[in-house]
Amino acid sequence: MKKCAFLFPGQGSQSVGMGKDVHDADPKVREIFDAVCEITQQDIRKLCFEGPMDVLTETVNLQPALTAVNLGYLSALTAGGASPVISAGHSLGEYAALCAAGALSVPDALGAVFKRGSLMHRESRKHQGAMQAIVGLPMETVSVLVANASAHGPVSVANHNSETQIVITGAPEPVEKAAIAAREKGARAIPLKVSGAWHSDLMRGAEAEFGEFLSGLTFGSPKSPVVFNVTAEVETDPDAIRSLMARQLRSPVRWYDIMVRLMGEGVEVFAEVGPGKVLTGLLKKTLPKGHHYGIYNINTVKGVEDFLAEVV
Repeated sequence: MKKCAFLFPGQGSQSVGMGKDVHDADPKVREIFDAVCEITQQDIRKLCFEGPMDVLTETVNLQPALTAVNLGYLSALTAGGASPVISAGHSLGEYAALCAAGALSVPDALGAVFKRGSLMHRESRKHQGAMQAIVGLPMETVSVLVANASAHGPVSVANHNSETQIVITGAPEPVEKAAIAAREKGARAIPLKVSGAWHSDLMRGAEAEFGEFLSGLTFGSPKSPVVFNVTAEVETDPDAIRSLMARQLRSPVRWYDIMVRLMGEGVEVFAEVGPGKVLTGLLKKTLPKGHHYGIYNINTVKGVEDFLAEVV
């Protein structure tokens, strides 16, 4: 098998109907959905497959729903003999990456994201937040704009998604001030439909409580490397991983740095494991022109079958 990285999407990749085909085709995947419904005491299965989209998208529902779908496709891949040489997950997707590396069990991952979503929802109700995508400026410039806007309130970088696609987060006024300044420099600034200021200091109130919750879960040393959002580095110590997962709530997602790191690790094939094609789109912006990398979307049963036939 070629040197393959598994990439797991986060919030923003969801769609009504996600995961239904692999659920219906695979009894092991149905067990994952049984588990997430039991843990959340909600019919996550029905929400994933039938919606409605506005209820699915509520972060308290979406985090366990999307994670169950990610883990469902991961289960189908591993049953077919596929395994990653290295993994990464975008924000919420990092929990599926830990499962792919054998560092976290499926029930613990589902329990963690349910708690995470509940706490983030709580903090978003306490603190009005906003996020905007800044497209067309490098990180150095956006960092200066964010620093200038912070005089008006909390604002920071949430995601460094590609070289010139950066999401900012925080209170509405300073986010808008930074966005206006970005437009004046020729960038596009696109308001995102979110219910909170994810990966900002407005999530600070959830961090200690979430860290305490994580202390009750069993983290193992990854059997294959995971590159973490907070540092864009590999970590093997279970206690350090637990700390990173708590810090991730209000730290930037260094996705661009992670992709550069994976290329430097000699990855030959990238598989986006889960719904949508968000990470594939970002990856194509980052890979060099004329690249030789294989890119696969594992978001249907056919996608699983094609990957197994061509790569394993």
